Amino acid sequence: MAALTRTDFHFEGQKSVYHGKVRDVYNINDDLMVMVATDRISAFDVILPKGIPFKGQVLNQIAASFLDATSDIVPNWKLATPDPMVTVGLKAEGFRVEMIIRGYLTGSAWREYKAGCRSLCGVTLPDGMKENQKFPKPIITPTTKADEGHDENISKEEIIAQGLVSKEDYEQMEKYTYALFERGTEIAAKKGLILVDTKYEFGKRDGKVILIDEIHTPDSSRYFYAEGYEEKFAKGEPQKQLSKEFVRQWLIEHNFMNQPGQTMPEITDEYAESVSERYIELYEHIVGEKFVKADDNADVAARIEKNVSEYLKSK
Repeated sequence: MAALTRTDFHFEGQKSVYHGKVRDVYNINDDLMVMVATDRISAFDVILPKGIPFKGQVLNQIAASFLDATSDIVPNWKLATPDPMVTVGLKAEGFRVEMIIRGYLTGSAWREYKAGCRSLCGVTLPDGMKENQKFPKPIITPTTKADEGHDENISKEEIIAQGLVSKEDYEQMEKYTYALFERGTEIAAKKGLILVDTKYEFGKRDGKVILIDEIHTPDSSRYFYAEGYEEKFAKGEPQKQLSKEFVRQWLIEHNFMNQPGQTMPEITDEYAESVSERYIELYEHIVGEKFVKADDNADVAARIEKNVSEYLKSK
């Protein structure tokens, strides 16, 4: 199946469209959002030149499952999933901040720690920690949300001082972030996984803070297998993980971190297929059911347009 890497729909009532790194978001009458999870994949703030088959379906269905499983904790934007690659929901004014929460020292936080950094987004980190070590309690390390280029680390105090988010709204987001991470951790544990770190995005609608975008997908989260974690940690070995980090590591091994002068390595069909299999593996682990590929041979764009148009007409 060919990967869907670009969309150009024209839905009834459409006011605008935003093409993000992975998702294409259609504004319907300034009231609803049609979010299409494409098969694009990004790493180091750059979109890779080849799409990953079924990645969009995996992301959309995991996110929909977790939005439903956390709606008792925080109100969210989701209304319906009229297509395996699409969620339709309420339009909200998004905050220009992403709430990143970390339960373990790994990834970019570990790279900074190893380089000598002991303060991350205003959070003091103790000396003597090792890679993949669990924090005494989860820490929140927010970033600014950039339309292009790199998101930048920022502290709670800077966010409030710069007026990016009011103190009241930030503290509500903080409360929701801890609660969502706790729920995600519990769900992952039942499936033999550790939710290592993740990010949440929030917006405001009718004066209320609501959860928007995706949650707990391999694009926004990192998972370790619980089995073998302690043994690997004790030996200083890499953890077996289900997340997009394996793509970043592959790029690093091929001398690409989106630095000046570096060239993107070739993404072969075989490599794209292997990434697709990893995404499907995570879906089956975290959702706990067999992944059913949608219409292998269908015109995916035509299917999406038909399903979304029929849903919008029914509203």
